[in-house]
Amino acid sequence: MAKVTVRYWAAAKAAAGVAEDAFDAATLAEALDAVRARHPGELERVLRRCSFLVDGDPVGTRGHETVRLADGGTVEVLPPFAGG
Repeated sequence: MAKVTVRYWAAAKAAAGVAEDAFDAATLAEALDAVRARHPGELERVLRRCSFLVDGDPVGTRGHETVRLADGGTVEVLPPFAGG
C-alpha cells in the first residue's frame, strides 16, 4: 500500500469539508473508495463528475483500478470548472 495525499478542489473541497486527506491505497480505485467511506454524502455525488490527476498526470478514461499509486504520491480531485 502506498501512502498518498488526496487534494480536493472547488466543489469537491466544499463537499469534503477539508482541502486534503491522507490514505493508504495501492490504486486510484482504492483511494476513491476510502474517500467515499470517510466523506459519505455530497462528496460521493461530486466525485461522479470529477476528473483526476495522479502525480500531475491526467487519468482520463483509464479504469481507476488500473491506475497504480506511488508512495508519497498525490491525487488531485478536479470538479468541472465553469468559464474558460
